Amino acid sequence: MTPALDRLRGGAPAKRHNARTIAALTANPGCTRRAVLDAAGIDKPKLAQHIGFPGNFGQSRFALARGNGFEAMLKADDCALLLSVLRDALGLDTPEVSYDDLGEDADDTLGARHGRTRKLLAAAAGAALIDHPLLTLDVAGRQVFLEPDLIAFQVEGRLHVVEIKSFAIVDGQADSAKVSAAAVQAAVYVLALRRLLAELGHDPSLVSHDAVLVCPRDFSLQPTAVLVDVRKQLSTLTRQLKRLASVSDVAEALPQSVSFDLSLPPADLIASLRHVEARYAPECLSACELAVHCRHEAAGTTAALGRPVRDALGGVDTVEEALALAAGARTPTEEQAEAAALLQAAARLRAEVLGS
Repeated sequence: MTPALDRLRGGAPAKRHNARTIAALTANPGCTRRAVLDAAGIDKPKLAQHIGFPGNFGQSRFALARGNGFEAMLKADDCALLLSVLRDALGLDTPEVSYDDLGEDADDTLGARHGRTRKLLAAAAGAALIDHPLLTLDVAGRQVFLEPDLIAFQVEGRLHVVEIKSFAIVDGQADSAKVSAAAVQAAVYVLALRRLLAELGHDPSLVSHDAVLVCPRDFSLQPTAVLVDVRKQLSTLTRQLKRLASVSDVAEALPQSVSFDLSLPPADLIASLRHVEARYAPECLSACELAVHCRHEAAGTTAALGRPVRDALGGVDTVEEALALAAGARTPTEEQAEAAALLQAAARLRAEVLGS
């Protein structure tokens, strides 16, 4: 953490990342505002609330209770039910599978549990299930502790991250947005586990890029497991973490007056936000706590219409400008020429359709 990033946060402690917040970094990797705020450890939910644009995030209590109940059922009796599901998914054909619950000691510090995880992974052999492991990942110079649902060893010594989710897989299909979110979160754990193995002197590729997703089947709580390839998510995540590591240069270039200290008046915080470029898209509403403010800020711009529109109309920043170019009422600049031709062609087609 650099002094410039600490200054942006003011006197507040840095917001601790977890797997969900790290996974959310991949949702809009081109957004400088998101990168600066996350690298500085700004509490974005509190910031959004303070400036009058609170977001609506988090699971309902019903969904949380269903998820906790489903996980408890799977892990009862030393993961007996979960083990039977993993045998099918991973091909575990050995009758002897060890089980270690690293979360049994409630008095364990995070450092102590991480040490036990390292020791167990360094010595483990054969088929095994490791419950409540604790991994770490460096995010913008800060160590983040991560807790996967489970790590499973195959007979050949291959490691798989296991993610337990309460959304259903019906007739072999699940909600694509939920599967995508679970895949990114699993990729965070895979990356952390690979880096730990490298520290221990082992081959990182021993951690499979196929994460195991365990969900209820159809409309019951009967579990089923599928393998999810997270290579694409790993690539995006690695790039974004590297970008966060270099975001201190952006922070240092900001005026000294820019601060996100939550003790400041809302008008000052909004003024500070204007100094850090945002890359708003409608998808941000499901991934970033500041999205409601950024949507308000982007009103009237082509970005507010979605990434495909913004990308197709490169160089045309506002809806008013796009309409003027489409009507031929504005002379396009050199960089707007291609977009202007597309807009005018679309306007002609629309006129023909309405005329017919």
